[in-house]
Amino acid sequence: MDIFGIVHSIWNNYLIHIVDILIVTYIFYSIMLLIKGTRAVHALFGIIILVILTIFIRQVVRLKTLGWLLESFWPVAVVIIAVVFQPELRAALAQLGAHPLGRIFITVELSFINDIIPALRELSEKRIGALIVLEQEVGLRNFVQTGTVINGETSKELLLNIFHPRTVLHDGAVIIQGSRLVAAGCILPLSNNPGISKVLGMRHRASIGITEISDAIAIIVSEETGEISIAREGRLEQNIGLEDLKKRLVELYRSKAEKGLLRKTITNG
Repeated sequence: MDIFGIVHSIWNNYLIHIVDILIVTYIFYSIMLLIKGTRAVHALFGIIILVILTIFIRQVVRLKTLGWLLESFWPVAVVIIAVVFQPELRAALAQLGAHPLGRIFITVELSFINDIIPALRELSEKRIGALIVLEQEVGLRNFVQTGTVINGETSKELLLNIFHPRTVLHDGAVIIQGSRLVAAGCILPLSNNPGISKVLGMRHRASIGITEISDAIAIIVSEETGEISIAREGRLEQNIGLEDLKKRLVELYRSKAEKGLLRKTITNG
């Protein structure tokens, strides 16, 4: 047998099944990320239960009438699923249209960036101080507990409302886990690094402090200048452009999602 035949045999017997499993795993993982934290999660669990119930009644208990009723439900269920999952499907199709050649399964976590950026732009233009902390692998529960729990979807309107100077939460930090704004008005530890410039205010020192003890990313808007800064790993980078910031965040979260998928695939394998 020539080398081509050997490769063809290996592909047909082994590699094609591995590739098939990896693709299906990636699809299901992307779907779970897409609906995570939304009401669609409960609907999905309900559908799974109905599928199991249908199989059990038809194949095990053999109740023909009830089984027929459940089976008759599934053609209608397609329409119900389309209605229930409408926001998630719309977001997925929008992402597919925007990135048709390689970013089909971009996670819903990236969509919150499109809410943060315009909020930062308006806060910067109006010179309203803000501190947004993006949680990564290291949990920030201790700091969430120092603020007011919100646990809502991140949106431009919510961020602008929180950081409005007349609200009671505007002086603290907002903490975002995944795509959800979990708490506002949070108190963060201040950095004791003697090398920090004396002109930096409390927000900047707190942003450096939280990134010194965790892998979080902190975004700061200066109320004096409107300048946007980013802190990571205890280092502060000032005067960041919004397009540059958006690019960095998208790359970071996409890389994070890919690494998570790889770890999950290896673990399951």
